[in-house]
Amino acid sequence: MSKVKYYYDPDTLSYRKIEPKKSKRYRNLFFFLLGSALFGLLGLVILLNTDILNTPRELSLAREVENYELQFDILGKKMEQMEQVLANIEDRDNNIYRLYFEANPIPEEQRRAGFGGINRYKSLEGFNNSKIITDATQRLDIIQKQMVIQSKSLDEIAILAEEKEKFLEAIPAIQPVRNKDLKRMASGYGWRTDPFTKARKMHRGMDFTAPRGTPVFATGNGKITRADNNSSGFGKHIRIDHGHGYLTIYAHLSKYNVTKGQKVKRGDLIGFVGNTGRSEAPHLHYEVWKDKERINPINFYYGSLSPKEFENMLKYATQENQSLD
Repeated sequence: MSKVKYYYDPDTLSYRKIEPKKSKRYRNLFFFLLGSALFGLLGLVILLNTDILNTPRELSLAREVENYELQFDILGKKMEQMEQVLANIEDRDNNIYRLYFEANPIPEEQRRAGFGGINRYKSLEGFNNSKIITDATQRLDIIQKQMVIQSKSLDEIAILAEEKEKFLEAIPAIQPVRNKDLKRMASGYGWRTDPFTKARKMHRGMDFTAPRGTPVFATGNGKITRADNNSSGFGKHIRIDHGHGYLTIYAHLSKYNVTKGQKVKRGDLIGFVGNTGRSEAPHLHYEVWKDKERINPINFYYGSLSPKEFENMLKYATQENQSLD
């Protein structure tokens, strides 16, 4: 209850009640309301910056949000490491593996391409942390796509490596008769004197002089397409299809160790030196064909001769002498 104030009136010799002015009353009320509002606002600010008004559930959710933000930061660093490892693999893939196997490098724009069409991340919009979530998801999608592309590339490289291995095994790469079994390398590829007509003619193979019955070996992996005596001049002979356009012929044999349709590997015993057909003495006439054209066999002995042996063979092979068939 507010205090009532009085003053002494000398005219009436009595105390009279002091009546406050209305303007002062309104002023006091205004300052009271203003003070109350300021204190209320200050209290609200204090409460909002403390956990007093937050429920345990809200506090738990706030901690979860902080934890998620930390996890996203860790995820970002892991993705950065993955991108660095992928970049290293991609570099080796383009500049070593694909280059070695003569395959076209995968363009950078194809490896780094995003995803066109509709917005794949529309469902992630509208949240407080939508940008963080969307960026992380998009980054993961691109990494996943890069990994798929790289995986397919390595699958292709594996196939190319297998084909390359088969190709190298198929190419005629050894001498058909061992050096220790040779009497001499009688005649090479080129113009030679025919032993029967004495005319100069093209000799499109190599003649290896060896005793009758000397082993003859397949010079590369392949399939026997002929093992017969039905080719003019060759007598008993064997033909091996090595694939990749390569074919080898082994002529003037005494007998066979293989049959038509049989698969052989480089170094397998296929027959024996003889003197059948148009032949002046026991020897092996050896030819190499590439894409249906006969080529010089001397370029295909890198798998069995030392540099010195190859040098000696080259010396005898280039001499224009008389052939044996």
